[in-house]
Amino acid sequence: MTFTFRQRVTGYLAGLLLLFTTIAQSQKSADVYVDNNGVMRWGHTKAEVKGFGINYTVPFAHAYRVAKQLGIPHEQAIDHDVYHFARLGFDAYRVHVWDTEISDSLGNLLSNEHLRLFDYTLKKMKERGMKFIITPIAYWGNGWPEPDEKTPGFSRKYGKGPSLTNPDAIKAQETYLYQFLNHVNTYTGIAYKDDPDIIAFEISNEPHHNEAPQQVTGFINRMVAAMRRSGTCKPIFYNISHSIHLADAYFNANIQGGTFQWYPTGLGARHELRGNLLANVDEYTIPFANNPKFKKMAKIVYEFDAADVGRSYIYPAMAREFREAGLQVATHFSYDPTYMAYANTEYDTHYMNLVYAPQKALSLMIASEVFHRVPLYKDYGPYPANTSFDAFRVSYEQDLAEMVTDAKFIYTNHTTTTPPAVARLAQIAGFGNSPVVTYEGRGAYFLDRLEAGVWRLEVLPDAIWVRDPFGRNSLKKEVAVVNWRSWPMSINLPDLGDDYRIVPLNDGNTLSATVTGKRFTVAPGTYLLVRKGTTTQLTGNSRWRNLTLKEFAAPVSTVKRTYVLHRPVPEVSVGQPVSLSATVVTVNEPEAIELVVTETRSRPEVIRMDRSNGYTYTATLPERVVNEGFLRYYITVKENGGYRTYPSGLETRPSDWDFYDPQAYSMRVVPRTAPVYLFEAATDTDELVRPWTPGSGLMPTEGPGKAEVRLPVEKLVVPDPENRDGARTYDYSFRYNFAPKVDGRRQDLASMQRLVIQGRSLLDKPEKLQVALVTKEGSAYGGLLTLEPKTGDYTLPLKDLKPVKVVSLPRPYPSFLPYYFDKPASGSLDLSAIESLQFSIGPGLPQSERDGKHGVAISSVRLE
Repeated sequence: MTFTFRQRVTGYLAGLLLLFTTIAQSQKSADVYVDNNGVMRWGHTKAEVKGFGINYTVPFAHAYRVAKQLGIPHEQAIDHDVYHFARLGFDAYRVHVWDTEISDSLGNLLSNEHLRLFDYTLKKMKERGMKFIITPIAYWGNGWPEPDEKTPGFSRKYGKGPSLTNPDAIKAQETYLYQFLNHVNTYTGIAYKDDPDIIAFEISNEPHHNEAPQQVTGFINRMVAAMRRSGTCKPIFYNISHSIHLADAYFNANIQGGTFQWYPTGLGARHELRGNLLANVDEYTIPFANNPKFKKMAKIVYEFDAADVGRSYIYPAMAREFREAGLQVATHFSYDPTYMAYANTEYDTHYMNLVYAPQKALSLMIASEVFHRVPLYKDYGPYPANTSFDAFRVSYEQDLAEMVTDAKFIYTNHTTTTPPAVARLAQIAGFGNSPVVTYEGRGAYFLDRLEAGVWRLEVLPDAIWVRDPFGRNSLKKEVAVVNWRSWPMSINLPDLGDDYRIVPLNDGNTLSATVTGKRFTVAPGTYLLVRKGTTTQLTGNSRWRNLTLKEFAAPVSTVKRTYVLHRPVPEVSVGQPVSLSATVVTVNEPEAIELVVTETRSRPEVIRMDRSNGYTYTATLPERVVNEGFLRYYITVKENGGYRTYPSGLETRPSDWDFYDPQAYSMRVVPRTAPVYLFEAATDTDELVRPWTPGSGLMPTEGPGKAEVRLPVEKLVVPDPENRDGARTYDYSFRYNFAPKVDGRRQDLASMQRLVIQGRSLLDKPEKLQVALVTKEGSAYGGLLTLEPKTGDYTLPLKDLKPVKVVSLPRPYPSFLPYYFDKPASGSLDLSAIESLQFSIGPGLPQSERDGKHGVAISSVRLE
């Protein structure tokens, strides 16, 4: 596909004419337009467009098939999830439509069940006031994570690469785009091209061009022309965060904006990532931000997530950086449909659902508030100074994000923050305890002021993660359960006072609760709270903003057995009391929970575990039982007069004469002077955070239980098709978070003098390796070692460690984002704050050795 100079000029002038006509038409209507400064504005008010929300896929692919498999009506599932979107304050929706399911090989639009359900989804979201950015072409097969089906569409026939160059594929896409925009929604009677709630179109999902710039521009212009032929005046976007060496080709096309994504913690770790990841989201850098053509383009985020992160502190920080970069709409990828969130099979590196991941969902709710409140291009400085900004605060150590204003108080975890004007609060959303609400349940709750002395309360059931949700998942494997338990709640609002009435609203809710002072017992559901002496005309059927007061959507309890979730402290110091906690999930509160130590001089030592909060039970092992050696213990749960012993769950207890359970929790008890092991390849390799390299992995070495992780590196710099113009960074780094390993030895760290690495070079020559200790604040202190080909111990005196660069690990995506978090460490190394090891091949290498092969093997790392 080639274009003459005359064709390019003619196309450019036609595009300009069409653009000016589109802007003029949009400014006369309610449609969105892009002004000369690259800002999307509402046509009727000229106000800046701000939108925040989700990707969601029930009409298509795996989500569609699972609903059928589970016998879940699609419409019902959509209704419930869209209600949750409204509850969380989302006002934007984006999806890459599975064109392969709704088109034929010639690009003709197929009127089928997928398209009808997509129409239905848009209609239900419109009812909640949401706006849409639609990507008509995905180029995906419909299988993931299953095998693809034999779908009829052009994407299956041609595939992504050929679809960008094959003349017949291009013609099919022109046909499809024209017909898609002209499609009239079955439920609204409005064509997509005219729907005022569809504010923009993105042509296709992540096209990955590798052609000549003129070809790329020509291809984009043909797609735009097909869409404009429908008569639509809406802005048209194109993905410009892939193949950024073609940025000028994008800027020269007849588009009004560019789309971006951000996965700052990589994708597909296969386990939950630990440690402070705020440094990974310190800045969203766009390499061509100062290009004059780019500055005239609107900017949106079609996908983002902190993948494999199970904590709740990070999303508001991401939203802050999006606004600083000039982005106006952002949609998280991807919201798990509630009916399948128990298994997290759709995209197991992501996990987002209000019922099953309430703290993460509340964090996303706060991120939406950030997006709507923080001015475009506002800069709050670098981490850690930017952890408090505007009305928001994020804390890694507390796993907390919060918004605090006179009117709104939203928090993702227990907080001691007191709002500045409790009497003026109108909206509260939270998890756990605060100065305004105390609640021991494990679900989110919402309080909204409807009128003076009248509030709506919504309480969701408890959600407990019983397995790591980011592993290899299956519909036959529960990663989370839901439990309907009643818990005490206390609400301290001057507008309600004491002894207020509580009236159940949702269908089937028969709770009869009496409020004593500010305290009552509540079950999942929705309620009216009415101040003593106040009357109201509101009922469950009353409308309030974008919801009906009695609305409630949550799955039934899925707890069918008892779960004891406990991770032993791997190693503790001799003669020190040890505090232990366990999450014990039962249908009803258990009669008793005991911790039984079996490795004692006489009979087993039984210690009662007390409930500290919700499902959390704690006990302290007295120092008399913490003797050098291996300390073995069990947890017993008494329910309905019987006992089960964990970790096995057998119906027995250690005091029984015929107790036969060989399994036990175990911890090492060592002298305070014993080395503190930070990494052991035999047990810890699976949780290394590292770029994959061919031939890498865990290998046995001489001696039972001994192993080393081998990390061969063919090239320190690997060509990046997504960032061909990026800086050449000669570095291969990997990281391990050892915090859980050393929790029982924290008190001993101050006496340690040396960092000892047992390892070797994989080559027949010495290899330089930088090893650093990373603190929970994100500072790194390290030094260089030279590893020989023979395995040995290599020592770095702790007093000699110096501040070094922190590598953004896991590597973020898009790959044009910064490689280093280049914040200099302040002060000296604080051993009480260390939590990770960072290993780097590259620092200290002479220029002559950078381009060759490299590699190391690590067996262990210890402090002594």
